[in-house]
Amino acid sequence: MSQTVLTDVFYENLDLHPLLHQGLAAAGITRTTPIQALTLPVALLGRDVAGQAQTGTGKTFAFLVALMNRLLNNPAAPDRKDADPRALIIAPTRELAIQIEKDFQVIGKATGLRSALIYGGVDYDKQRQQLRDGCDIIIATPGRLLDYYKQDVFGFGSVEVMVIDEADRMFDLGFIKDVRFIFRRLPAREKRQVLLFSATLSHRVLELAYEHMHEAEKLVVETENVTADRVRQVVYFPSKEEKMPLLLNLLEESKTERSIIFVNTKAAAERITDRLKRHNFRVGAISGDVPQVKRQKLLQRFQDGQIDLLVATDVAARGLHIPAVSHVFNYDLPQDAEDYVHRIGRTARLGAEGDAISFACDLYAMGLPDIETYINQKIPTASIEARMLVMPAPRPRADGVQDEIDDPNDNDGHIPTRGAPPEKGGRSGSRDGRGGPRSGERSGSRERSGSGERRPRTPRPDAPAAVASPVEVPMKTVVVAETVADLPAAAEAMAAEGAPKKRRRRGGRGRGAREGVENGNGAAVKTDGQAVSTPRQPSTTPRQADGQGNPNRRPSRQVAANRPSANVPAPAASTGQEKVGFFRRIGRLFGGR
Repeated sequence: MSQTVLTDVFYENLDLHPLLHQGLAAAGITRTTPIQALTLPVALLGRDVAGQAQTGTGKTFAFLVALMNRLLNNPAAPDRKDADPRALIIAPTRELAIQIEKDFQVIGKATGLRSALIYGGVDYDKQRQQLRDGCDIIIATPGRLLDYYKQDVFGFGSVEVMVIDEADRMFDLGFIKDVRFIFRRLPAREKRQVLLFSATLSHRVLELAYEHMHEAEKLVVETENVTADRVRQVVYFPSKEEKMPLLLNLLEESKTERSIIFVNTKAAAERITDRLKRHNFRVGAISGDVPQVKRQKLLQRFQDGQIDLLVATDVAARGLHIPAVSHVFNYDLPQDAEDYVHRIGRTARLGAEGDAISFACDLYAMGLPDIETYINQKIPTASIEARMLVMPAPRPRADGVQDEIDDPNDNDGHIPTRGAPPEKGGRSGSRDGRGGPRSGERSGSRERSGSGERRPRTPRPDAPAAVASPVEVPMKTVVVAETVADLPAAAEAMAAEGAPKKRRRRGGRGRGAREGVENGNGAAVKTDGQAVSTPRQPSTTPRQADGQGNPNRRPSRQVAANRPSANVPAPAASTGQEKVGFFRRIGRLFGGR
């Protein structure tokens, strides 16, 4: 921690519990920051406090020390249930809640106080069981917390201290109704203590404070600027298409080791991450849609130095303490001026120095005047040189770069970094190393010439020569049987001609006439364009051959046919009398013909 942001107020001079003194000394924390020195004397007396200070000035330790000191000095209520918490800390985002839990573990190991971290996106039953087992402090986001409360897992009746961190963000994310719901179920305001902290205290936040807090005292660390004083701010004015080459050139020139790139949408985060991976940067992306487990792993890898760049939406702009962040890039200017303060507050934390570089493109430049009005200062502008708008070549591949940077199906300015380049017209990258086709590539792709045109496929040496003359396909014999009694004769005719297996087909009345079949007292057999009449086999009892005896049953037909070739002439039509259709007979009846 830089000495420039520390005051002359030492923790050992404050009236704290001995176990709390022991935890602070073990963590190496001896002096207070301005917000801690301003709020702790008031909060340790049990009064409600609404504190405002710049980001990265130690607001979390301010309310944690006051909260733990009260719980250690005052015994729990005698009617308190084991599952009911004594203190409640509400945070707007999961990452902020996790950060508060980490800070609590730093100074609270020796106190014996138990904490429960409750947020969405992780094991539901495990967190519920943790609450049932009992805890002293709940650190949670509002949604998952109220879900357990409405299931009667715990109660708010024994809460002694209520903390709201980043209160203004509660309004932005729509949690203010949940916060009011919690306030109405807490003990009376005279029996509880409420601590409210944020980098910005708007009028609506103060209205909430005066409505639910008991004689709250507003404490503000006076500074000339809302933003951190040691942040060097600058803004460029590129077009939308110029932002990517400008970002890559700035990253190359600044030689950043740990930077955060903020965007407004998830789609922009994915697009920028993909391009940075193509240029062999160690980069990760977090947004609201990323699963919580993956978000935590990415943040941990970023803190451990395994990745150098973090592309994030505003989900990572609040309360995250990541040390040694040298640069913050606002690839998209935020639409809310308060978000700008929290974004650039990820750098220059606790007195360190940092750079905040913003791109005011044609989509988001209209928000710049509101940002400058809110922070009470004019952001310096920088000119863009022509060389900064030329897309740089990818960097040499470094250790730890993710494997997915090499996308064989995308060649948008990407130079492969692994393996030999594929030969022209050939195939590479097979799994067994024998030159098989690559995944995602058609095995029958043709060779291309240098001009990009397709060359005709060269015939294989062992391929048979093509036959120029068309092959005549003989006409297959078609046998139409009008009734079941005709099936034996039709089967003998098909067997004699070598017809394929018989296939049952059902059709409408008069289909035999349309196919050139005589509808008299016999069935027609078509062979090579000739119609041969087959005499009808008489039956002893009409319509009993099918075993049904139903006079309204449609006679079955057995047809076995192959589609004739286009080169074979169509068979001649039968000379028999054509069957008259139903509608034609109706016309003749009423027309007199």
